[in-house]
Amino acid sequence: MRLFPLAVPPTHSGSSAAMIIRQLIYLDALAREKHFRRAAEACHVSQPTLSAAIVQLEEELGVLIVERGRRFQGLTKEGEVVLAHARRILAEADLMKESIAELKEGVSGRIRLGAIPTALPMIAHITAPFSSRYPAVSLTVLSLTSNEIQDRIDNFELDVGLTYLDNEPLDRVISKPIYQESYVLLTREDGPLGGYETISWAEAGELKLCLLTSDMQNRRIIDGIFRSVGLAPRAAIETNSIFNLCSHAGIQGVSSIVSLQLLEFFGVPLGTKALPLVEPEAQRTIGLIVADRQPFAPLARNLLMMSRPVPEAALPRRPIVR
Repeated sequence: MRLFPLAVPPTHSGSSAAMIIRQLIYLDALAREKHFRRAAEACHVSQPTLSAAIVQLEEELGVLIVERGRRFQGLTKEGEVVLAHARRILAEADLMKESIAELKEGVSGRIRLGAIPTALPMIAHITAPFSSRYPAVSLTVLSLTSNEIQDRIDNFELDVGLTYLDNEPLDRVISKPIYQESYVLLTREDGPLGGYETISWAEAGELKLCLLTSDMQNRRIIDGIFRSVGLAPRAAIETNSIFNLCSHAGIQGVSSIVSLQLLEFFGVPLGTKALPLVEPEAQRTIGLIVADRQPFAPLARNLLMMSRPVPEAALPRRPIVR
């Protein structure tokens, strides 16, 4: 979170701390927005003011930071190095202010939490108790892929992630398991599988399926389970939306593979039934991650400490069949 004001008043004392912070904030905004005008608007300053500050930073460091052109064309190699240090400096400065504020005023501020799409129905089990205990803290919840969560934590753009813990490797993080994700097949209840109670992965591999796109770790997990039984799924429809994943199960001749926990939020779509996938009965661990940095950010520390594994009673045990 950014506790420094975006518009720092100009100073006349050379490379003062306030001026340097202002320059780094502008550079961070430009890297995020990839557009000078939008970056200036995000910082509540004019475009010439932002551009001049970045030029001044280049002069002070003796390197080109921004590729020159009529439009923003990216950062130079030197600029990427400067940006990495800038984000670290800004994050450390924010952490200092956050730690002092906690001592003086108690827990307050804003925390940014990124969750993989399939975990979104479970996020309230984490955010609701935290908000109740710390009402002065605001939360921003973003739907992100597991790779985006790792990248944003690395780049100081995210405080906490809710993602898979035991499938693809995670780097430089501290983790805490929250629940086990399991999988069901959604299919039309008046279709050929209407009389089934369960279905094997081998049987599901012969169906026309609606699956998440390959940039989603959920899809890579499902592909891996199919490979374990010697099959590759037939993805007739691919989507990056869990809403579409559920709605397409109502199409004649198409079934979807979803996490059982999604049904806590959606229920079983009208006209469909959910069949537990067996042989194997696969599960993956989903949990919280925070950056493994010292000192620990107070808000992230408090969220991690008070979050508990979701009780089994709160998880759907068997799919609801209409």
